[in-house]
Amino acid sequence: MTAKGLATEHESADASPGLVLWQVTNRWQAAQRAALKPFGLTHVQFVLLASLTWLDADGPVTQKALAAHAATDEMMTSQVLRALEAAGLVERAAHPTDRRARALRVTAAGRDLANRAVVAVEACDRAFFGALPDVAAFTAELVRLRNAATTPA
Repeated sequence: MTAKGLATEHESADASPGLVLWQVTNRWQAAQRAALKPFGLTHVQFVLLASLTWLDADGPVTQKALAAHAATDEMMTSQVLRALEAAGLVERAAHPTDRRARALRVTAAGRDLANRAVVAVEACDRAFFGALPDVAAFTAELVRLRNAATTPA
């Protein structure tokens, strides 16, 4: 079907799941940026810092493992980690079992910041997703999509 000159199968923009997901994602990211501003963190810095804080409890974490957990690009992860390290929030040391890898650790200041920021992030999520009748079911569907998606080569 053609709508307004665009050869699309959708009768309206609101019928396109990809477009609606894009729009919702942009609004959610704007809300998260506002929630994180008082902490001096970008959203990706928060995600990596919080993920490292979560994973750090289980022992040495490699950059590859952190990127996989956060579903971030490894090169971008490296750049963000350098900024977090420069801010004294993350440390890199020799990995105890893999000479090629560096072990990432969150510093005490990083752990404190992550734990303060996560309160604001989760409050933002509660407010943003509060319009949904069943947030747990919605989240389960998002997990299903994430797990079914393949990363383009």
